[in-house]
Amino acid sequence: MSFSAADRQRMSGVEGDQPTSGQPADPYHVYFTRQPMLDRDGMLCAYETLPRIVVNPVEGEPDPHASAGAALLKAFNAPALRGSLSGHPAWLDITREALFDDALLRLAPDGVIFELPVGIGVDAELIARLVVLHGKRYRFALDNVTKADESFARLLPYVDAVKIDTRDIAPALLPKFASVLKSAGKILVALDVETPAEHDRAHALGFDRFQGYYFAKPQGGARKASAPRHALLNLLQLLAAEPTVMQLEAELKLNPVLVMHLMRLANSSSYAIGRRVTTLREAINATGTNRITRWTQLLLYADGRKISLEDDPLLQLAAARARFMELATAIVPEAGPSEEDAAFLVGVFSFVDAVFGGPLDGALEVLRLSKPIRAAISRREGVLGRLLDVSEALERGDWAAVDMACTMLAPLDASAVAALGLAAAEWAGMADRNAEAQGLERIED
Repeated sequence: MSFSAADRQRMSGVEGDQPTSGQPADPYHVYFTRQPMLDRDGMLCAYETLPRIVVNPVEGEPDPHASAGAALLKAFNAPALRGSLSGHPAWLDITREALFDDALLRLAPDGVIFELPVGIGVDAELIARLVVLHGKRYRFALDNVTKADESFARLLPYVDAVKIDTRDIAPALLPKFASVLKSAGKILVALDVETPAEHDRAHALGFDRFQGYYFAKPQGGARKASAPRHALLNLLQLLAAEPTVMQLEAELKLNPVLVMHLMRLANSSSYAIGRRVTTLREAINATGTNRITRWTQLLLYADGRKISLEDDPLLQLAAARARFMELATAIVPEAGPSEEDAAFLVGVFSFVDAVFGGPLDGALEVLRLSKPIRAAISRREGVLGRLLDVSEALERGDWAAVDMACTMLAPLDASAVAALGLAAAEWAGMADRNAEAQGLERIED
């Protein structure tokens, strides 16, 4: 992966933009996006954190101790980024400068793997630093390996993992290359896996981790739901008609799986009413129809296996995108707070073809969504369509595309978009929340 820099003005009011009065100014600003990494069972096991380092002009005396490496490590250790990881370890693109900064030692070794770029510059000084850090239990990965050159050979003994884009290596050589690395005990990570076929090929070659959005593509009916989808669709249609508690109770009783989910939801710490909820009617009243609606929308994506919310990649992606859309809509004047619910729907149902398969338009028709919402998802029309574009660009770590999209979404800029993305990710990953928090509830089977 690569670092990028930008010199355009950032949206004012973003936390960390302004130095404290009387302190030297730091010309470096760093913000992040993250990309999911899945294990061989298709569960979330880590996130790659992709930084963007921006060099800004500063007024007055610049901080003499400021450096891009120090700024990177400080930003990586910020609560906003840590919260977005939902307890998963981070894989961090690291620079040579940051690698030699002792601020790195403030990072918990079990929470991060440092990715070494191929152009980091392999010399005796670097090897000595890796040995010291390895002795302190820090772990390393070689990033975007395409060939076994001298640099690769010198670094290989000091890394635990090797990241490979399988399309960059000749098909005839890839099986042998993977076999040799596996024999050496290395974790193999397949990069840019965008289709189920690419995943299946890498899986068959013994790759251990998979990075890309293949899991958000139609799976040909292979994905098992956590509840019957016809029951979820019927419930969504009823909720759209503003049902009475009696009507909602009758619909839920038709499917015991939904009743089980709702009872767990109502008895979570966020809805505790001083005693345990024991009846379906109490659960409905404790939860409320608005939250039941969102819970039902996201339950469409929940994996049928007994995995936790935090480890379900498709549900996490859909939830984070929906929340991002909602937060961004409240900022962009062209949309405004009145469209927050529509924005959430655009985000949450933009992956619906991964659930139902077939053409996207057909899946949207099944849900009976309004024409503006369908147009935003399928044709990217209107401000909600543009926000969906910027959300996808952020997920890919395509900062140039984020910049371009933001030109039509003032006052949003890339820094603000990144901050909203981390906030949305943290919201999506909050399972057992307290009464004041605003995350999602655990809905595992």
